[in-house]
Amino acid sequence: MKISTKLMFATAKRVMAPKCRGIAHLVAFGVLALLLGVALPAAAHPVPFSYMDISIEPGTINLTLVVHIFDAAHELGVDPPELLFDPSVLDPQGNKLVALLRSRLKIAVGGRMLTSGTWSTPEPLPDRQSVRLRARYQTGGAPGSVAVTATLFPYDTAHQTFLNFYEDGALTSQAILDRNHPQLEYFAGSRQGVFAVIRKFVPAGIHHILIGPDHLLFLVGLLLLGGSVRRLLLVVSSFTVAHSITLSLAALNLVTPPARLIEPAIALSIVYVGVDNLMVGRGRDVRAWIAFAFGFIHGFGFANVLREMNLPSRALGWSLFSFNLGVEIGQLFVVVLVASALMALRSTNEATGRRLALAGSLAVILVGAFWFVQRVFFPGGIV
Repeated sequence: MKISTKLMFATAKRVMAPKCRGIAHLVAFGVLALLLGVALPAAAHPVPFSYMDISIEPGTINLTLVVHIFDAAHELGVDPPELLFDPSVLDPQGNKLVALLRSRLKIAVGGRMLTSGTWSTPEPLPDRQSVRLRARYQTGGAPGSVAVTATLFPYDTAHQTFLNFYEDGALTSQAILDRNHPQLEYFAGSRQGVFAVIRKFVPAGIHHILIGPDHLLFLVGLLLLGGSVRRLLLVVSSFTVAHSITLSLAALNLVTPPARLIEPAIALSIVYVGVDNLMVGRGRDVRAWIAFAFGFIHGFGFANVLREMNLPSRALGWSLFSFNLGVEIGQLFVVVLVASALMALRSTNEATGRRLALAGSLAVILVGAFWFVQRVFFPGGIV
């Protein structure tokens, strides 16, 4: 009986094994087909890019734009996208595609928007799975700066536009435009380009020093004790030399301390100036050395703003010089205004001038301490 039972199970195993293997094969095939069914549509949705070449010539700007057929077909409602390689399909849609891209591409020369460009009809590029368009803009002279703003296919949040600039047929600059950085200003390597850099960054330096309350308060704290014009100019010049050094180092990415350390340090420098004013008495005037020492820290603070301005790589030296010049002009304006007011007050009433210096120093300490606490413990702002 035991032998017959064993024979029965062995026989069943031999009979069922092929069927089980067949079922396993069917299940595996089904899973593979399911995976392929999921993967194939993903492969049909590439993450394309656009390519834009801008050639700057005397009096004209020539533009070449290459866009992927998937993007063009999506905007034109053509399916499948490969139909755009057929002239009978692309030609009737050409004007619509040109109008669409022109509305999403802005080019300005020296702050003046160009609107009268001449665009070609789109041409298919089957080997690149793309469509190419050309445009020509009249600038009326040698452009000093060219600003490009492009959000060509906003439906695709990951879309990028690779931008190349050419002068005299040579590639001079490259950049990438995307959803977070849709604009770039290019400065030509000509005399007009240098003037364009100066026109932009000198006012930017003036503006930054005048709206920077921490830098202004540091300067005002240094001026509260008064002194001769020569002494005050020495104090301001020491500050300028120091912050120019660290500003340049940070802009060149040679030394880049984090803002979470620099901003509290700037607040502490303000506190130090106020305390020094209260303790100076009849001692030696070391404000020039204080300005020089803390100017290094303030320079890193300036650099954090300057980096956000997308410094032109080809005109880095001129942009740094212009920004520093603007900061110096703004500082001198503040020095002349505050120092003149303090001198006038002291000439009228010396005691009142001393009381103002005392009250002002206390205010400088309190504000600097408040900023230090805020920047260390509440960097996102006090709610």
